Amino acid sequence: MAASGIPLDAGTLMSTVLEGILYGFSILLFMATIWSLTYKQRIQDINRPIATVVVLLWMLSTAHIIVNIIRVEDAFVKYRYTYPGGPSAFLADVSQQTYVLKHALYVLQTLLADGVVIYRCYIVWQSIWIIIVPSMLWCSVAVTGIIGLYCASQSGSDSGDIYAQVLAKWVTAFFSLTIATNLLSSGLLIYRIWLIERNASTVRVTNGTMMPLLHVLMDTAVLYSVVLFTALICFVCSSNGEVVMLDMIMPIVSIAFYIVLIRIAISRKTRSSSNINIPRRTTSEAGQDSLSSQQHSMQPLQVHIPKFNVDTPGFGKGNEGQISPYPAESV
Repeated sequence: MAASGIPLDAGTLMSTVLEGILYGFSILLFMATIWSLTYKQRIQDINRPIATVVVLLWMLSTAHIIVNIIRVEDAFVKYRYTYPGGPSAFLADVSQQTYVLKHALYVLQTLLADGVVIYRCYIVWQSIWIIIVPSMLWCSVAVTGIIGLYCASQSGSDSGDIYAQVLAKWVTAFFSLTIATNLLSSGLLIYRIWLIERNASTVRVTNGTMMPLLHVLMDTAVLYSVVLFTALICFVCSSNGEVVMLDMIMPIVSIAFYIVLIRIAISRKTRSSSNINIPRRTTSEAGQDSLSSQQHSMQPLQVHIPKFNVDTPGFGKGNEGQISPYPAESV
């Protein structure tokens, strides 16, 4: 089935320009993220897994835009007059190595980003059972992505475009499973953090630092899901707008990941500042409190507060924070 909507050559140029703009913004956030992970930190205290993911996302998005630029140069300069059908036919040929490579980079980035979200779910829930379904969806995303890439690489230049029946079903399944994985894993993560924050707020005397992070997680999850859903709709409708949306997803994924880490760094700094600024009580005040408590004795109330720290390994710093209940305290 022939593609409709914006011409493929115009869509490719538009997608490359938009990707370049978003990529430039992601570079700024990448530098800010690296700074937040390493500022005033000893080398052994840096969260190396998270730093590795940050660098990998930057490398994948950089490689993707480079491949896109090469495709544009090949279509409009190198093979403009020699490829049968011109630039549009070249860009529609799914068997081109640059086409397979750029989509392989997208599949890798999707698996990496979704894998990190699933790992965060495990960190905050501390239960392997919670991530069974998201992990199964993640494996399904990997399978459909690999099969789709294989089908594209085995296609001939005259065997039809990307909307051919064999390849289209795998691409549709890939998008659908990616959306489901993102919504489920992000939903579990957001719900757990909200639950912990709600329980802690009933006994906490200071303002919490988790709600801003919760809002950022919700915003980034919604943004990513909307872009994926739009790309899926364009693909199902055989619109070349899918090309534009797909190229924009690469830097958007990196931007969303960097924003979350920067928000965590801000929350950590805010929490440290609030701890420093807590006024100390004098000895006389403490004595008065002790005398008052003796005069008005009450049975101790057992309060179990689930402990969640934004410095958990899956959220941007060291290994000091884990999900575990505090011991029962007498209030």
